[in-house]
Amino acid sequence: MGRLKVLISGASIAGPALALWLARYGADVTVVERWPELRAGGQLVDLRGVSREVLRRMGADSEVRAARESNYGLSFVDAQGRTKGALRADQFGGDGPVAEIEILRGALSEVLHEQSRDRVEYRFDDRITSAHDDGAKVHVEFRSAPAESFDVVIGADGLHSELREMLFGPETDHLHHLGTYVSFWTARNHIGVKDWTVAYSEPGRTIGMRSILDNSKVMAFFSFRAGRPSYDWRDVDAQKRIVKARASGMAWEAAALLSQIDTAPDFYFDTCSQVRLPKWSTGRVGLVGDAAYSASPLSGHGTTIAMVGAYVLAGELAATPDDIAGALTRYEAKLRPWIGEIQQWAPDQGKVMTPRTARGIAFRNGVVRLASHVPGKELLLRNQVNRSNAFLLDDYSRHLVAA
Repeated sequence: MGRLKVLISGASIAGPALALWLARYGADVTVVERWPELRAGGQLVDLRGVSREVLRRMGADSEVRAARESNYGLSFVDAQGRTKGALRADQFGGDGPVAEIEILRGALSEVLHEQSRDRVEYRFDDRITSAHDDGAKVHVEFRSAPAESFDVVIGADGLHSELREMLFGPETDHLHHLGTYVSFWTARNHIGVKDWTVAYSEPGRTIGMRSILDNSKVMAFFSFRAGRPSYDWRDVDAQKRIVKARASGMAWEAAALLSQIDTAPDFYFDTCSQVRLPKWSTGRVGLVGDAAYSASPLSGHGTTIAMVGAYVLAGELAATPDDIAGALTRYEAKLRPWIGEIQQWAPDQGKVMTPRTARGIAFRNGVVRLASHVPGKELLLRNQVNRSNAFLLDDYSRHLVAA
């Protein structure tokens, strides 16, 4: 690749993964991140299907598996905590509702950062304020650092990408709300959940907990069904008020979990939205991960497609470093059909996780209860499992210049 000079905005998952691959292909890589440091904790994310092969090729498989959270399954319960249906993680080849690899977002980010930091420059507590592509270079201005020019600039800055807004206009033009909201926060494991996920639903809303950190804590989660958002996604206090109001009066363990929102160090709330763009790049500037093609948390594939996208984008840039626009075009052409299928399938999962009616909840629980016993149960999720494994990875290893 030579010394292709690359700037990546975002140091969560897609950004460090892309940086690691590009550095191994010989690029000079800088990652800029608006937060002052890596964000620890965060919600649990899944690595499914073909993304596990990306991990293997990356050489990070053992580190990620060592950092994952043990999870043997998922139960849906009633108001008294009685199990109404359950699924195990070892069903469906590890690509079912409970994935083989589930890991805290911050833990995965830390693994990727650790793997890449010796060969990538990370600049925390800074952000891109403008990017001008003159056809030969991209001239970038930062909030804090001096202006600098790069051969290619990639936005890996998430659902609310600032770089995407610079390229393609307001996010309201590209975010498509799927009718569901989700929230996560760390809480006490006050009922002793062990390597398991438990969820309780009432019409239009679901609350639950997933044991984490060797069962010392749980990742509490809450989802509800509602129309388009009218709040400021930057206003965390408003988000907490929304969650507490929407979950008010729920039975089971809801009160205990909700009482810890204000003291949680990692509260997260957002819409389940997809990013749908007519193209993922323009000239020498492109996007990867949620910034380009968020499938929403409902898809269960957000981290999977981010990891695969970073692998393909880096490989295509390595293949033709003298044709940046061509590399970005090939990257999109290879990935878009697969990601389109995942996006198309995702909205139905909101109906499963958070049914709107009591009848819908009973039906879901009944299907889950039967799924563990009926012959040929693998057929129930055959399409989902196939989709997780449907993308064929090219081999870019000939471009590697560093072990």
